[in-house]
Amino acid sequence: MPVSVPTPYAESRKLPPYRALFAVDAKDFTGLPAAQHGPVSQLIPELVDQALERAELHALRDAKRFPANTGDGTVFGFDPAFLPFVLWPFLRVLDDVLSAYNRQSVGPRIRLRASVHVGPLPDSGKPGDGNGTARNDTHRLLDSRPVKAMLADSSEEVTPLAVIISDRVHEDVVRGAYTGLHPDRCTEVPATVEGKTFAQRAWLYVPSPSGNLLRAGVLAREETAGDGPGESAERRAGQDASPRPGRLYQGNTQQVDEGAALMGDVGGDFTYTGRSTTYHGTNQHWGSGDNVGGDKRTGEAGERR
Repeated sequence: MPVSVPTPYAESRKLPPYRALFAVDAKDFTGLPAAQHGPVSQLIPELVDQALERAELHALRDAKRFPANTGDGTVFGFDPAFLPFVLWPFLRVLDDVLSAYNRQSVGPRIRLRASVHVGPLPDSGKPGDGNGTARNDTHRLLDSRPVKAMLADSSEEVTPLAVIISDRVHEDVVRGAYTGLHPDRCTEVPATVEGKTFAQRAWLYVPSPSGNLLRAGVLAREETAGDGPGESAERRAGQDASPRPGRLYQGNTQQVDEGAALMGDVGGDFTYTGRSTTYHGTNQHWGSGDNVGGDKRTGEAGERR
């Protein structure tokens, strides 16, 4: 019997249930020898399940919806009621599990990008479950430039995990204070994917920052669970900052490839060093265009505007 494809806007229909989504991809998976692809593909879901167990999320481990092995990672849906616990402590525990594995393993080092999202998705026990815009956006977030840059700019020995959280999850769960993940641990970024018409506001969380992330002013996470007032590991990005793509910022910023996220208030001189563009000024803020105080030099040497 042929499948009936609904016509958009022809009539009203029931909204599918909201499902949270968690997905991970392995960094540099395609660069591994072919003989390692199968074992690593099997290993990643096992490490995720191990972290779920250690985070005491046995119920979530056993209640995954439409799980799938993506070859270089895994994705599954789950009841949004678990979202606060996935953000904290599961992500921190997953970071610890990956670090422990990499220290003792003689095989390839496993470093993961993760994305967390939520939205309406079919979940009726039939073929096609879990397919929809929310699923697509979860994978777009996973492939976005900022989260890829996070792993590229950090130490492979210290930072095994970089997480990108959708704005919907951040607004409802993090800023709603339903989770132990403090908002100051997250950095706002514009999530874009090269070659795709995708652009969303999102939030980065790196449980164990290192390398350029530390030099840019991102402090290493505290070992204790939960943050009290004034105990955040990372300063919150300014709400009025709208980073521009393809830039490298130094100073009181975090390098994210797809722009720079300001960490807290910027006072005094702020220096931006890009591919061929230099800014000098104080208290820089920019929105849809360049709003720069001080000198601005763009293009070849001597060209000014």
